[in-house]
Amino acid sequence: MAEKIQIREVGLRDGLQIVKTVMPIDAKLDWIKTEYEAGVTEIEVCSFVPTKLIPQFGDREEIVPQALAFDGLTVTALVPNIRGAEDGIRLGVHKLNFVMSVSEGHNLSNVRRSTEDSFADFAVMARRVHEITGNRPKIVGGLSTCFGCTIEGKVSEQRAIEFAHRLLDLGADELTICDTVGYASPDQVRRVFEGILKFTGNTPVAAHFHDTRGLGIANALAAADVGVRYLDSSLAGLGGCPYAPGATGNVVTEDLAFLFASMGFDTGIDIEKLLKVRDIVARALPDEKLRGGTYQAGLPKDFTYAKAR
Repeated sequence: MAEKIQIREVGLRDGLQIVKTVMPIDAKLDWIKTEYEAGVTEIEVCSFVPTKLIPQFGDREEIVPQALAFDGLTVTALVPNIRGAEDGIRLGVHKLNFVMSVSEGHNLSNVRRSTEDSFADFAVMARRVHEITGNRPKIVGGLSTCFGCTIEGKVSEQRAIEFAHRLLDLGADELTICDTVGYASPDQVRRVFEGILKFTGNTPVAAHFHDTRGLGIANALAAADVGVRYLDSSLAGLGGCPYAPGATGNVVTEDLAFLFASMGFDTGIDIEKLLKVRDIVARALPDEKLRGGTYQAGLPKDFTYAKAR
């Protein structure tokens, strides 16, 4: 029987956050529903950044409750600060995704604070979450620019590993390690994740890659080779980073699902159903370029899915 690997959809947040056209709420909900029915069990549905900064997420008060209605779907959201975390807690999201950068320069540009200030913010959020009695959301420590930065260039691998350890010590229930600007190479990915997995034990560690220079899939495979079993991706490769000029977006969900299914992993995803989600996005965002080889070529003849043990 096959080993399980989880692909987590971040297109509704990371993909849409730099799309200028505000996607209609009905289209977003249709996207969530159709992808859920295709077997995707975790979707990052929005960000709790101020609406004046990113109008795309002005409908989150409606999106979150309706997404929570899907039985078995883990609903996550990005939270930039304690106010965002409180909003996420109030609405009942399952995971609060906090993100800070390993690069000092990127952190200052992206969230307007030092990395030490971000650690202090995370500590407050983690304490708040862990004080909740009964059913509580998970607090996820996300680290951007773990493999390089368009502002500072090279980023110390040891610094990335140490930052991950620190978030874990501060109360992170999960970690997400990100190649925000697409600088990573497979050998670097293996070193960083091997260093992190040495101390995380049963704590889930996810990989988040961008396909800026065409290495997203290769880096995802490298992460899986050393034991990572949670990977982020974006439908049709939507997204990118405003701090990475020329970036082509995130790893394509459809291609990532095909990669691991073709290797005998059980993703739980019906790829043919997943491909149909692209039609929803294409209608709602006709000016956006949708990427992905699996969509263009289709599944191989007699393609079969493995089942997890």
